[in-house]
Amino acid sequence: MKVAIASGKGGTGKTTISTNLATYIAETEKVILVDLDVEEPNSKLFIKADLLKKEDKFKMIPKWNLAQCTLCGICQEVCNYNSIIQAGNTILVFPELCHSCYACSELCPTDALPMIPVKMGELKHYKLNNLDFIESMLDIGQELAVPLIAQTIDYVDNQFSDEHIKIYDSPPGTSCPVIEATKDADYVILVTEPTPFGLNDLKLAVETMLELKKEFGVVINRNGLGNTDVEKYCINNKIPVIAKIPNSKEIATYYSKGILIYSQVKEFKNELKKIKNYILNKRHIDERGSYNLR
Repeated sequence: MKVAIASGKGGTGKTTISTNLATYIAETEKVILVDLDVEEPNSKLFIKADLLKKEDKFKMIPKWNLAQCTLCGICQEVCNYNSIIQAGNTILVFPELCHSCYACSELCPTDALPMIPVKMGELKHYKLNNLDFIESMLDIGQELAVPLIAQTIDYVDNQFSDEHIKIYDSPPGTSCPVIEATKDADYVILVTEPTPFGLNDLKLAVETMLELKKEFGVVINRNGLGNTDVEKYCINNKIPVIAKIPNSKEIATYYSKGILIYSQVKEFKNELKKIKNYILNKRHIDERGSYNLR
């Protein structure tokens, strides 16, 4: 089962939930934790595991061959991302904007734009008992997260069988990286906080999941901090509230020290257990064949 932990904004507690949940479930199950926030991954701050392997990740970028080019302009016309333009007698390629769609290269009548690999980041694979932890990070200066997220998910799918529970610590927001991280998930947990900002961004995340036709539930972090508008919204829209993590200075203290919270704070562990049981029950229902996505 693939479970994506997402949110409409940053700082709601996705990594807190992801790292603690993965480690907790790994006490009895085989779990893969994948940090897909490739622009700024930080799950490793909480997972003290041994490095198994690391590998560079590449994306394919067109390289202009002056000798073969007839300056027909087709490459510029077919590029939807403005990553290649014709300036007089020169073809300019902007690697930061290229989505590696191959359109310019495949449609060039003289093969003047061969695709070449360009390093975009690095993937690391760690191991701790039942827990495999995968982390990818973009190189400085790289602007597109989606290609690295896609390659990271492919790595996980190729390396591990379906018997593993796969937990994706997704990027924040509702843009392309989040779509890539959640589009193949079996279930999405949206982490929010009981504040006006939290409610506003939760609504955006809910709209995104509905568009993707994903089944999802909500975890309210820092419960008791603001008001009850988030919970009322979930009730009115029949969105399950899976757990409510209390607003606690003790929890914040352990988090700031990079310590997993569930083994230290009973109230946190009780709520985490609700999330664990919810996920395992979903998996059980799915295996029986009676569970259907929306």
